[in-house]
Amino acid sequence: MTGHVLKFLGETKLELGPTGQAEGNWRTARDDNNVLWLVLDKTDSSVNTISEEVIRELDNHIAAAEADKPAALVIRSAKTAGFAAGADISGFETMTDKGAADLLKQAHGVLDRIEALPCPTICVVHGAALGAGFELALACDYRIATPGASFGFPEVQLGLHPGLGGTFRLPALIDPTDAMTMMLTGKTAHTKRAKSQGIADAVVEERHVAAAVTAARTGKIERQSQGLKFRAFSFDQARSLAARQMRSKTEEKAPKEHYPAPYALIDLWEKHGDDREAMQQAEIDSFAQLLETKTSKNLRRVFFLQQSLKEAGRGEDGIAHVHVIGAGAMGAEIAAIAAIKGKTVTLGDIQTDPLGQAVKTAAKICEDKHLSGIETRDALDRLMPDPHGYGLAHADLVIEAASEEQEIKEKIFKGLKGALKKDAILATNTSSLSVDELAAAVPAKSRFAGLHYFNPVSKIDLVEVVKGTATNDKTASRLAAFCGATGKLPALVTDYPGFVVNRALVPYMLEAMVLMDEGVSKEVIDTAAIRFGMPMGPVTLADQVGLDIGLHVAESLADSLDTAMPPISDDLRQRVDKGELGKKTGKGFYDWSDGTPHPDADMDNATDDLTDRLILPMLNACVEVLRKGVAKDADQLDAAMIFATGWAPFRGGPMHYAKARGTAEIKKRLTDLESAHGPRFAPDPGWSDLG
Repeated sequence: MTGHVLKFLGETKLELGPTGQAEGNWRTARDDNNVLWLVLDKTDSSVNTISEEVIRELDNHIAAAEADKPAALVIRSAKTAGFAAGADISGFETMTDKGAADLLKQAHGVLDRIEALPCPTICVVHGAALGAGFELALACDYRIATPGASFGFPEVQLGLHPGLGGTFRLPALIDPTDAMTMMLTGKTAHTKRAKSQGIADAVVEERHVAAAVTAARTGKIERQSQGLKFRAFSFDQARSLAARQMRSKTEEKAPKEHYPAPYALIDLWEKHGDDREAMQQAEIDSFAQLLETKTSKNLRRVFFLQQSLKEAGRGEDGIAHVHVIGAGAMGAEIAAIAAIKGKTVTLGDIQTDPLGQAVKTAAKICEDKHLSGIETRDALDRLMPDPHGYGLAHADLVIEAASEEQEIKEKIFKGLKGALKKDAILATNTSSLSVDELAAAVPAKSRFAGLHYFNPVSKIDLVEVVKGTATNDKTASRLAAFCGATGKLPALVTDYPGFVVNRALVPYMLEAMVLMDEGVSKEVIDTAAIRFGMPMGPVTLADQVGLDIGLHVAESLADSLDTAMPPISDDLRQRVDKGELGKKTGKGFYDWSDGTPHPDADMDNATDDLTDRLILPMLNACVEVLRKGVAKDADQLDAAMIFATGWAPFRGGPMHYAKARGTAEIKKRLTDLESAHGPRFAPDPGWSDLG
């Protein structure tokens, strides 16, 4: 019997089918049952993407299958990382809309031929099948998933919609409204949900894949059939009603002015949802047109910014054991994420109650990240409450996440003298205190740095790795690699008041409070920021961060900077004194008892001056940190602001926006605002260097 290729996926052997030839990006062979296995193994990459070359080679393999018909066709991945991460985005950058349309037509032709093969076609999915990878799976008769598999269309995050048949194949397979929701939101269907929705026909352990393939080949796995809703939506009136509801819901989070792709998708489905052939051609044309939009170009830029941060996090960190000091909200989540990603973690606190709560927090994060029961058990086994600090002597990295008070942190650091192992790194999660000043109290300055996480740690991927004057390069690179190993995006910056992100955010929030003192309502202020493209307004953000933390950071920056800041409002101080600290106490500037506020004020009488007063101080601060060399370059700064704060991603980042709007115009606007409102708007000298 023909041998089978086996690859280890963690502790599981990955069944890749019979041994055969590697032809470009595909391994191919037929087994003794005349089953043709096509195994995607993209060359020179740890992750599969669907490129023009991959499709061209697949075309040849399908032609061979048409000429010499197999008993069944099985498509799967050889990469331990998963099935396929979607299209090769880099190939989009040089395409014209006509070139894109021609390429899409060719790719559609290949998938149509897979769908038309007279034999059963089976896609085996482990890990993620995203975008074009998901569309390849949809062209098959059966989808067999292994535990941990997931399916999704993240194209909306690139200002696009599915372009290889997803717009008509998924709504034909599952509940059309569920299908549209997946495409409109970019949300992923993990294994259990994928099975319940009908995306996956079977879920089996890896060791049972061969048996499942046989069952599919012999018709013993029941295929998903089109349901009543699919037939109902064949009527124009039903689709039109649903489309109106989809547009209304989409507008709440993604205005058409900024994000045209979801609306283009809804239009396609409403107009052509009962005509597959027309839908296919319309999908191709629409995708090609969206590629040329400013939104898609900027969002694709954001994708590459993310890749550059990931690249900064590659390498060996040499960190197996992490000890976290402080089991509060930040420390608990830092510990949980490290444990989930395979690190041994000890978590210390002077009180025992927070340690118990931290374990509950970790369990909830595991649930939110769709970890299996075994994965959750293993993660929690790696997270050990350590009230006596026994883990300190064994830790490769110690992360201090105590209260944001210099005296407390210095006391902790002084107490670590002689307690750490040789070559251990000590990092502080400070958000505003000087790393250089804190270094005076640490055991080894060269192995001390800032590791500034953002709240909530489990949801915000960016981490500022703050290199102090005495921090050596090895320490900084190991911390960056640690971030990468734990699924975070490291931005290596130098010590400066507020570092990069808080330096830019604080004037944004403080200016909002000045505007409130002038009589502008918080709802109008927040609505102006949201309509610009921010994920939430500055007043809501201040409440979410915590007014006490915001006040502390604002005071720290005001004392440390040599540039003017907006005045700290008396209202802010009074609310902090009364314990109205925002979301965590249920009341701040907003009442949070009914959940997160969603202001949507009438902006008919609002002026551009309002938006500029909020946004331009952020840009001015960004130019300052660039001039001071705090951030490496404008791209890193843009990435940091987008992935830490959600800064209007469709605009490509603050510095990209400044360049697009025109630095001369922004400098003039700042000068005008300085004349009207004072020196806090004075243009930074760095604007002159930007042209």
